[in-house]
Amino acid sequence: MKTAALFPGQGAQAVGMGRDLCERSAAARRVFDEAGAILGFDLAKTCFEGPEETLNRTDTCQPAILVHSVAALRAMEEKGSPMRADLAAGLSLGEYTAHVFAGSIGFSDAVRLVRRRGEAMQAACERQPSTMATILGLDLEKLKQAVAEGAAKGVLVVANILGPGQYAISGATPAVEAAGEAAKRLGAKRAILLKVAGAFHSPLMQPAVEALREALAKTVIRTPSIPVVSNVTAGAITDPNSIRELLGRQVGESVLWEDSMRLMGQAGVKRFVEIGPGRVLSGLAKKTVPEAETANVEGWAHIEAWK
Repeated sequence: MKTAALFPGQGAQAVGMGRDLCERSAAARRVFDEAGAILGFDLAKTCFEGPEETLNRTDTCQPAILVHSVAALRAMEEKGSPMRADLAAGLSLGEYTAHVFAGSIGFSDAVRLVRRRGEAMQAACERQPSTMATILGLDLEKLKQAVAEGAAKGVLVVANILGPGQYAISGATPAVEAAGEAAKRLGAKRAILLKVAGAFHSPLMQPAVEALREALAKTVIRTPSIPVVSNVTAGAITDPNSIRELLGRQVGESVLWEDSMRLMGQAGVKRFVEIGPGRVLSGLAKKTVPEAETANVEGWAHIEAWK
């Protein structure tokens, strides 16, 4: 049975994340300590104790989620049950974690990159009022119709194609609100404005794209030990130059997660293991890939039970 390692993105963070890993695993604690030294603040304290508004900042939660996932991987190794996979993928931010797992980006470089990513995204959000919304229970063609209607009021795109009937739109605030109302008229079950700093994965992130390209140009990227599925293309990538280009584009383009999951299913993957905070990706795997088996590795109890 082929296995895919999945890594969560922004929104998976929660106060208390990683605490039990660090209490039980010296390897996990070293990951948090190394990241804190790179970032210049006590990341572990922020993850374990909050406050929530600090952890939820785009430039804090992105390194926090990456570090939690890597700490779980290191704790698995320390216990003698390392994670092994045939493919890796991560949702948005999680794609960086997938590259750490696959060996294409070093951990310290990834911490610096996602911190810069979060800063650049926050700055781009502050340039223009913008937001995102989750649209549930509407097919993609009708959603595109709603987006076309909303786009009369500003920049608007389908930002995240997560799974059947589960999408997110992103753009100027009036456009997102108008499209949400249109989606409900067309039969959507819900249109939920997200608590995000702005329009991630839309053209409004172009300043962040430019900042990331600059940072990635200075980063060593190696051939990964296993293919990593790109959010931008939903293709399995191993070429370092392609990795650099696609990570640079990613924050300004749609996340093709449903297609990424289908690609892995077609490649023979039946077991999907979500490593890090939350269970969103394992839930999406069950909706997208028939007969998918899923597992989560978030805390120490999961690692003790891991086989």
